[in-house]
Parts: sequence; structure tokens; C-alpha cells
Amino acid sequence: GVSYICIVLYFIKGKGQRIFFGGLSFLNQQIMIIGVPKEIKIQEFRVGLTPAGVQGLTAAGHSVYVQTAAGEGSGLSDAQYIAAGAKVLATAAEVYAIADMIVKVKEPLAAEFPLIKKNQILFTYFHFAASRELTEAMIASGAVCIAYETVELADHSLPLLTPMSEVAGRMAIQVGAFYLGKPQGGKGKLLGGVPGVKPANVLVLGGGVVGTQAAKMAAGLGANVTIMDTNLARLRYLDEVMPANVATQFSTSYAIQEALPTVDLVVGAVLLHGAKAPHLIKRDDLKKMTPGTVLVDVAVDQGGCIETCKPTTHENPIYEIDGIVHYCVANMPGAVPQTSTMALTQATLPYVHLLANLGWTEACIQNEALNKGLTIYDGKLFHPGVAATFNL
Repeated sequence: GVSYICIVLYFIKGKGQRIFFGGLSFLNQQIMIIGVPKEIKIQEFRVGLTPAGVQGLTAAGHSVYVQTAAGEGSGLSDAQYIAAGAKVLATAAEVYAIADMIVKVKEPLAAEFPLIKKNQILFTYFHFAASRELTEAMIASGAVCIAYETVELADHSLPLLTPMSEVAGRMAIQVGAFYLGKPQGGKGKLLGGVPGVKPANVLVLGGGVVGTQAAKMAAGLGANVTIMDTNLARLRYLDEVMPANVATQFSTSYAIQEALPTVDLVVGAVLLHGAKAPHLIKRDDLKKMTPGTVLVDVAVDQGGCIETCKPTTHENPIYEIDGIVHYCVANMPGAVPQTSTMALTQATLPYVHLLANLGWTEACIQNEALNKGLTIYDGKLFHPGVAATFNL
């Protein structure tokens, strides 16, 4: 009799509602429709879910709809998604129309804004502080926006930003070394030098995940590396774990200015959680650097920590100002999608399951890390850093 009554209440109350009967609490799992559109940012080849992720979600009773060729750039075919239990749809419009939750990689672009439905969950990288247009469009949409980059654990680490920061930090040195070549506009210096010839000097601004990975890569290639940060505890840690050709230095405007005349490659790796990055190198500072110096601003998707940096694409990644090469691609990991997609989705998938199983409200109540990623819902903005950036 109790079982029968609970079943009736289940259909009355709806899926995912907590039902109290006779002092007992029954939690019914949500059944959700999840959509995975193809990324449309220029030269973006990553995808929001792998076939392995689809298989886990469909085994849990959820439905997954993937846009045709969404995984192609990451080496994942439609046939693999179908075999894992997904249904493939021809257009992004169809995916957005049917899905309760959209799982993707990059922020929606203007062409996607009209496709987003009220109360639809969007789970992706947003980097709202870099775009007022995006922020206002998502507020107007009435969607539930949960940003990968601000999901934050109790130790202040960012579990969904970390894997892409690792990729971007390592890539920063690869591309920096390439653009130091004379044919690309650089000084014509080999990063690691050779016996009898000094290696290049690399300055890394920021000792977080990006900066640490960049310093490791540059040091491994034999460069002389200086890594700057304002966190003394972090600098002490880096001083212990880094090889001998990496020096740590407390970051001040004076220290940065002093380093610029002799530096060959600068990596901007500054992150303020959810807020716009500060400009540590100004336009006038370019005159202190020698022509052919390369600047790689990994922080460009949060506004950049180098004043003269503006977002570029893999199609046109660089430009020059005062003889200084600027590389400011806003989706660097998109160039290595077979690595990036796997690294990202293995981090995001547990949270996708949580959202799908419980619904966004209960998931954010139960999981504080996910709650911190909840940035926009009910037509309102709930992130103080973004609000301060745009005076909203």
C-alpha cells in the first residue's frame, strides 16, 4: 500500500521531487535530456562529452543528443556516439530545442543566443568577465548558467579549469618557442640555447597551474626561467619543486619593469577567480623590450594581463605592436583536442552526472563546489567579480 501511494505521488509531484510520506523521505532520480552541440568558435575542435561519457549517462537512464560531427575534431565519430547510446541530430537548433541541459566547451556565441531556452541549464566555460555582451545575453535568456571556470573546491582549487590550464601552460611554451623564430617575427633565438650559447630568458607572470606548467616546460627545454607571484607561500613551494634553472621572485611593478629589457618570452598566467585579470604590462612597457620579444597571454579569455593583448584565433594567432609579437589565442587547448577533450571531460563528467541525476537546484545545494559555478539563473547575475567588472 505504501509503495502504491508513493508511485502515485511520484507522478503528481513530478520527477526529482523529494516526497515525504509517513515520516520517510523518498528521492526520485531526475531523468534528463542532455544536448551536446558542435562548437562553432573558430578552430575549436573540442567537444563537451565523449562516447564514454554518453554511455555512463544513458546507462543511468538519461537521454543524450549529439549534433552531427560534434566530436569529429577530437577524433570521435558519430558512429561511436550512436554505439554508446546517443542520438545524433543534424543541427544545433535541434539539439538546443530538445535538451534540458547543454554540455559544451566554449561560451555560446551570438549565433547561439537565440537557441537558448528559459530555464535550460548551460554547463560550459563562460569567462563572463571578458564579455559584457555574453553576460547580458545570458541574463536575458533566463537560462541557468554554470561556469566550469568558477566551480571551486574547499581548498580553492578549480577542478574544471585545472586540466585546460595544464594544457594551456604547456602550450604557451611550445608556441612561444616557435614564434621566437625569425621567420615568425621573433628574435631568432633557440629557447634552450646550445653549448657555448646562452639560452633564452623566460618570464612567467603567475605561479598557479598555468604558470607552473609553463615554467616546467620552459625549464625542461633549457631556458632561464623567472616565475613571479604575489603569494609567498606559493613561491616557497615552487622554489622547492622547480629545477635549478627556475628562479622565483615576488611580483611587483618594479620587478616586472626591471626584467623586461632582458626577457625573450613572457607568459601571462594571472587568474583572479571569475574576475578580469589586472594589466601587469602596459602599452608603454613594450618600448622597454627588444624587438622580436614574444608575449603569450594565456589570461586573454579573462581580459588579459597584458594591456596590448586582444583575443586572437588559431587561424590568425599573432600580431605585432612596436616590434613585439603578441600571441593571444583565447582557446589555446582547442588546438590539441584529442588531449584536451579527454582531459576536460574526465573532470566535468562527475558534475554532469550530479546535475542530470538531481537537477540543478538540488545538485547545487548538495555540492558546494558546483554551487560556486552557478553564475546566472532566473534572469539574475550572482557573481560579484563579474558584477563589479560591468557595474551590474
